[in-house]
Amino acid sequence: MQIISNDEHELLTTSQIELVESILQHAAQLEEVEEPSELSVTYLTNAEIHEVNREWRGKDAPTDVISFAFDEMGDDEMDFMLDEDEPHLLGDLVISVERCREQAADYGHSFERELGFLAIHGFLHLLGYDHMTPEEEAEMTARQEEVLTHFELKRGNV
Repeated sequence: MQIISNDEHELLTTSQIELVESILQHAAQLEEVEEPSELSVTYLTNAEIHEVNREWRGKDAPTDVISFAFDEMGDDEMDFMLDEDEPHLLGDLVISVERCREQAADYGHSFERELGFLAIHGFLHLLGYDHMTPEEEAEMTARQEEVLTHFELKRGNV
């Protein structure tokens, strides 16, 4: 899977971006994501994600992660076919690095654990996972924990 990382403000270190990419690659293997596939991950400030949240979701507040699944069509959007040799476009993840730092401190675990959690949480949403019912939440939580445990990113890893 090709991952396009966008960190124009240099909010993360190279190793932190590589960790996210490794986590996403591992999750893609577990989920048997078709190849070739592609997604983008953009790292923003709280102010920037607040604007994205307001503009695209109608929510006037910052948030931690937003997923824009390419396969989810809105009412005004047209469906189109990609060439067979084109990668399957999964979508875009947008992560607030500031919110990630705040939540890591609030939850008492490492910044890397929270960053990994947000990346995998958003990625699973791109693949159709949700947490609207207790059953959906249990399934999504189990998959998130499976991936994070593989990278030894457990809760409370400060």
